[in-house]
Amino acid sequence: MPFWRTRGASTDTAAYANTMGSGLERTKEGMLRITDPTEAWLEVQADGTSDYARIDPSFVTGKALAVVHIRASVNHATAGATSFSPQSARSSYIRAPGKGVLRVSIEEPKGSLIPIQAVRANVSVPFDFNPIRVGLMLAILLIVACWRPGSRLWRIPLDTASNTQRVLGLCFVIPLAALMLYGAGSQLTGDPLVFHEAGGYTYDFDQYGHIADALLNGHASLDLDVPKALADTPDPYDIATRSKLLAEGVNPIYWDYVYYDGHWYSYFGVLPAVLLFMPFRAITGHMLSSGAAVLLFMLVALVFLALLVVRLISRLAPKTSLAATSMALALMLIGSNAGYLLFRRNFYSVPFAASLAFSVLGLWLWLGATEPDGNGPQGDAAKPKTSGNGEPSRHAFGRWKVGDSPALSLPKVGFGALCIAANFGCRPTFCLTALLGIALFWPQIRAIGTVLRGRTVAPGKALLAPAVVVVAALIPVLPLMAYNAVRFGSPLDFGNDYQFTVTDLTKYRVAPANILPIVADYLLLPLRFVGQFPWVALSKASLPEWSYMEPMIGGLFAMCPLLALSIALPLLRRVAGRPGRTPFTLAVLALGLGLTMFDAVLAGLGWRYMTDCGWLFTLAALPVMLRLLGEPGTPDLHGGNGMTLRIRVGRLAVMIAMLFTITVALLSMFTIGRHDALISSAPSLFYNVFAWFLQ
Repeated sequence: MPFWRTRGASTDTAAYANTMGSGLERTKEGMLRITDPTEAWLEVQADGTSDYARIDPSFVTGKALAVVHIRASVNHATAGATSFSPQSARSSYIRAPGKGVLRVSIEEPKGSLIPIQAVRANVSVPFDFNPIRVGLMLAILLIVACWRPGSRLWRIPLDTASNTQRVLGLCFVIPLAALMLYGAGSQLTGDPLVFHEAGGYTYDFDQYGHIADALLNGHASLDLDVPKALADTPDPYDIATRSKLLAEGVNPIYWDYVYYDGHWYSYFGVLPAVLLFMPFRAITGHMLSSGAAVLLFMLVALVFLALLVVRLISRLAPKTSLAATSMALALMLIGSNAGYLLFRRNFYSVPFAASLAFSVLGLWLWLGATEPDGNGPQGDAAKPKTSGNGEPSRHAFGRWKVGDSPALSLPKVGFGALCIAANFGCRPTFCLTALLGIALFWPQIRAIGTVLRGRTVAPGKALLAPAVVVVAALIPVLPLMAYNAVRFGSPLDFGNDYQFTVTDLTKYRVAPANILPIVADYLLLPLRFVGQFPWVALSKASLPEWSYMEPMIGGLFAMCPLLALSIALPLLRRVAGRPGRTPFTLAVLALGLGLTMFDAVLAGLGWRYMTDCGWLFTLAALPVMLRLLGEPGTPDLHGGNGMTLRIRVGRLAVMIAMLFTITVALLSMFTIGRHDALISSAPSLFYNVFAWFLQ
């Protein structure tokens, strides 16, 4: 639209001479230096033939600003505040309608170097065809076509045995895997991410690389220097003491590292370092980047999140349509907080990505561990062979059955337990996923109690499956407990209390008055919308007392409203042919709520901590969402014309909610002020997208 509206611009070549305010001076490199922010402006005559002006950037050198905040006005009538980046040509076009004196005020502090050569008035905005923008618009149209209530996808049932549907799934997985592997390969290594502030902390973002180097060198402490003044301090965790050391220029004092008994450590789980960082260092001699590790773990997580959703749907509601299944997959992608981890690919995201991958893989295996009981499509041929007293079969390797409970695949049970236990070396909070096994395997647990009380089966055979779970879990847990004991003298001490951060964690506890407000903010912190791109702003949480708070745009249910359906799960009774509450889905909801409370008590309020519970709320919301969609077995599923108004409205409501959620998720990547905000870390990308909405 700006292109068409400025076709009649005069492009007056005489309107190039700028009047410069007394608060600016020109450097020899051609940039501007601010000497007085109140008089930092450029003026030029505008003839009114164009509503746009152009900022011509100068050659950028030294410490010039990558993002410049400006305010345009014509004859003192303010057009509005905006900003531009010399790295983005499209961002140099600013809206300033009117005829007269155009003034561009530079709103930056004194001493700032501004890469502006001149301001041009009466310009014509060039035509720009952006394939990514067009592709996004086509994607939106495709989503609406697939999810609209009358779409043909509502009449095609999910069939996990269909080769056609498997090939369709691979058509999504293969490009995703190729893209993420390419991304990981393009950033396998990088320059050391170490920054030191004069009179402040040293920030080193290569924690996992240092863990790998230490282990390869045969010790648990990190190979980082400890200043003598710090080593001689009787209480290094005291904030006043640390501040005094920093003011005296003592360095390095590492931010967010663990200091204990004269050595530096990391409180982050060691398993990602063992699985990825150590082999990479041993083979290549280089340090693996955290960004590559996050992408590799997230590739596994995304694949098995999708498989977990499909497996759960096939058990809750066989013959659910492909349209509903695709909605469920999209909901899981966003509700699991995967977008945050893919966006913020530093060492903070590594343990979350690893634990998400291990947890969903383990739970997927457990959901598939139940063997056919002969009542399904396979009939008697699928029945496991058992002795007359119900003893486990000796004819099928890895199959275990006790009493009248369904048979289990011991390899799946064992490997699933190993994966879930591996969280002890990533993010231990995810180990609580193991509690879902109680609900999932309750028929077998109850059968074990029955046969042991009746003494109809030998204890060794009856307890074989629990023994497999325990042994498999101990394989990763025992070495990790020994690692903790070597570092901090206790197998259950991960060193969290000894980290150097904003407060003394050896004494700090979340204030009881903050706990319920934090829980409420995790779920219900409202979104805040603003009048300019990216339209979604940070939403400030208010707590009675100080606590850790990461900048975030909203709570889980605000960012992804369909997750709130999980709260209605206890009210969803089972109806023949319809999904409903089950012991497993109720346990998933309880665990999600429990982990939300757990993080509120021990961690504070953080966007990344939503990864602990987001995927669980998604699983709990699925049965309610499927019922709202009329899944499965609605009349139109079999080609009829009997779709009720309730089903049509339900599908339309869910589609609108999903489109809203996807839009918020995309815009949140551009939110100003969030950690690793694109406006600072990738200004060219930010302003190129910002220019799409130039009006």
